[in-house]
Amino acid sequence: MRLTRYTDYAMRVLLYLGARPERLCSIAEIARAYDVSQNHLMKVVNDLVRAGYVASVRGRLGGIRLARDPGLVNVGQVVRHTEVDFDLVECGTCVIAPACGLTGVLREALEAFLQVLDRYTLADLLARRQDLADLFLRDPPRAGGS
Repeated sequence: MRLTRYTDYAMRVLLYLGARPERLCSIAEIARAYDVSQNHLMKVVNDLVRAGYVASVRGRLGGIRLARDPGLVNVGQVVRHTEVDFDLVECGTCVIAPACGLTGVLREALEAFLQVLDRYTLADLLARRQDLADLFLRDPPRAGGS
Protein backbone atom coordinates (compact mmCIF):
# COMPACT_ATOMS: atom_id res chain seq x y z
CA MET A 1 0.00 0.00 0.00
CA ARG A 2 1.23 3.45 -0.83
CA LEU A 3 -0.11 6.58 0.82
CA THR A 4 -0.57 9.74 -1.20
CA ARG A 5 1.70 12.75 -1.05
CA TYR A 6 -1.23 14.59 0.53
CA THR A 7 -1.20 12.24 3.53
CA ASP A 8 2.60 12.43 3.69
CA TYR A 9 2.45 16.23 3.83
CA ALA A 10 -0.34 16.17 6.42
CA MET A 11 1.74 13.97 8.70
CA ARG A 12 4.82 16.13 8.10
CA VAL A 13 2.88 19.25 9.11
CA LEU A 14 1.60 17.59 12.27
CA LEU A 15 5.08 16.35 13.18
CA TYR A 16 6.59 19.79 12.60
CA LEU A 17 3.96 21.50 14.72
CA GLY A 18 4.27 18.82 17.38
CA ALA A 19 8.03 19.37 17.54
CA ARG A 20 7.44 23.12 17.99
CA PRO A 21 4.59 23.33 20.52
CA GLU A 22 5.92 26.48 22.15
CA ARG A 23 5.20 28.82 19.23
CA LEU A 24 3.17 29.55 16.13
CA CYS A 25 4.67 28.36 12.85
CA SER A 26 4.14 29.50 9.27
CA ILE A 27 3.36 27.42 6.22
CA ALA A 28 6.37 28.98 4.48
CA GLU A 29 8.62 27.89 7.34
CA ILE A 30 7.32 24.31 7.17
CA ALA A 31 7.69 24.24 3.38
CA ARG A 32 11.32 25.39 3.72
CA ALA A 33 12.06 22.85 6.45
CA TYR A 34 10.92 19.97 4.24
CA ASP A 35 11.83 21.57 0.89
CA VAL A 36 8.32 21.03 -0.44
CA SER A 37 5.79 23.14 -2.32
CA GLN A 38 4.28 25.90 -0.20
CA ASN A 39 1.17 25.97 -2.39
CA HIS A 40 0.54 22.27 -1.86
CA LEU A 41 1.11 22.64 1.89
CA MET A 42 -1.45 25.46 2.01
CA LYS A 43 -4.17 23.09 0.78
CA VAL A 44 -3.13 20.43 3.27
CA VAL A 45 -3.01 22.88 6.19
CA ASN A 46 -6.43 24.34 5.30
CA ASP A 47 -7.86 20.83 5.37
CA LEU A 48 -6.18 20.05 8.70
CA VAL A 49 -7.62 23.29 10.13
CA ARG A 50 -11.15 22.39 8.93
CA ALA A 51 -10.75 18.90 10.43
CA GLY A 52 -9.70 20.34 13.80
CA TYR A 53 -6.14 19.00 13.85
CA VAL A 54 -4.52 22.41 13.38
CA ALA A 55 -5.46 25.84 14.71
CA SER A 56 -4.86 28.96 12.64
CA VAL A 57 -4.22 32.38 14.11
CA ARG A 58 -4.69 35.26 11.66
CA GLY A 59 -2.86 38.54 11.60
CA ARG A 60 0.64 39.93 11.43
CA LEU A 61 1.83 37.74 14.30
CA GLY A 62 -0.32 34.79 13.28
CA GLY A 63 0.53 31.28 12.23
CA ILE A 64 -0.51 27.72 12.89
CA ARG A 65 -0.17 25.27 15.76
CA LEU A 66 -1.64 21.94 16.81
CA ALA A 67 -5.27 22.28 17.84
CA ARG A 68 -5.15 19.13 19.98
CA ASP A 69 -2.78 17.53 22.38
CA PRO A 70 -0.53 15.16 20.36
CA GLY A 71 -1.81 12.27 22.49
CA LEU A 72 -5.29 12.89 21.07
CA VAL A 73 -4.23 12.86 17.41
CA ASN A 74 -4.67 9.28 16.22
CA VAL A 75 -2.48 8.39 13.23
CA GLY A 76 -5.08 6.01 11.76
CA GLN A 77 -7.76 8.69 11.90
CA VAL A 78 -5.50 11.22 10.16
CA VAL A 79 -4.73 8.71 7.40
CA ARG A 80 -8.42 7.88 6.96
CA HIS A 81 -9.17 11.60 6.76
CA THR A 82 -6.51 12.40 4.17
CA GLU A 83 -6.78 9.34 1.93
CA VAL A 84 -9.70 9.44 -0.48
CA ASP A 85 -9.43 5.94 -1.90
CA PHE A 86 -8.39 2.80 -0.08
CA ASP A 87 -9.16 0.44 -2.96
CA LEU A 88 -5.92 -1.46 -3.42
CA VAL A 89 -7.14 -2.76 -6.78
CA GLU A 90 -10.13 -1.93 -8.95
CA CYS A 91 -12.34 -5.02 -8.80
CA GLY A 92 -15.62 -3.46 -9.92
CA THR A 93 -15.20 -4.18 -13.62
CA CYS A 94 -13.15 -7.37 -13.34
CA VAL A 95 -14.89 -10.41 -14.82
CA ILE A 96 -13.72 -12.75 -12.04
CA ALA A 97 -14.66 -10.42 -9.14
CA PRO A 98 -17.72 -12.45 -8.08
CA ALA A 99 -15.61 -15.56 -7.50
CA CYS A 100 -12.20 -14.10 -6.73
CA GLY A 101 -10.70 -14.55 -3.29
CA LEU A 102 -8.20 -11.74 -3.70
CA THR A 103 -10.72 -9.02 -2.84
CA GLY A 104 -11.32 -10.38 0.65
CA VAL A 105 -7.62 -10.91 1.30
CA LEU A 106 -6.82 -7.33 0.27
CA ARG A 107 -9.65 -5.98 2.44
CA GLU A 108 -8.27 -7.95 5.40
CA ALA A 109 -4.75 -6.64 4.72
CA LEU A 110 -6.02 -3.05 4.58
CA GLU A 111 -7.90 -3.50 7.86
CA ALA A 112 -4.73 -4.85 9.49
CA PHE A 113 -2.72 -1.91 8.14
CA LEU A 114 -5.21 0.59 9.57
CA GLN A 115 -5.42 -1.27 12.89
CA VAL A 116 -1.66 -0.83 13.32
CA LEU A 117 -1.93 2.90 12.59
CA ASP A 118 -4.82 3.14 15.05
CA ARG A 119 -2.50 2.01 17.85
CA TYR A 120 -0.37 5.15 17.53
CA THR A 121 -0.84 8.82 18.26
CA LEU A 122 1.14 11.84 17.20
CA ALA A 123 2.65 11.81 20.69
CA ASP A 124 4.13 8.37 19.94
CA LEU A 125 5.73 9.72 16.78
CA LEU A 126 7.11 12.67 18.73
CA ALA A 127 8.92 10.53 21.29
CA ARG A 128 12.18 12.11 20.11
CA ARG A 129 10.70 15.62 19.90
CA GLN A 130 13.94 17.48 20.60
CA ASP A 131 15.83 15.45 17.98
CA LEU A 132 13.13 16.37 15.45
CA ALA A 133 13.25 20.03 16.39
CA ASP A 134 17.04 20.03 16.04
CA LEU A 135 16.81 18.48 12.57
CA PHE A 136 14.47 21.25 11.45
CA LEU A 137 17.17 23.79 12.30
CA ARG A 138 19.49 22.36 9.66
CA ASP A 139 19.37 23.68 6.11
CA PRO A 140 17.30 21.32 3.95
CA PRO A 141 18.86 19.91 0.80
CA ARG A 142 17.72 21.71 -2.34
CA ALA A 143 16.17 19.16 -4.68
CA GLY A 144 13.60 21.31 -6.44
CA GLY A 145 10.75 21.28 -3.94
CA SER A 146 8.88 18.00 -4.32
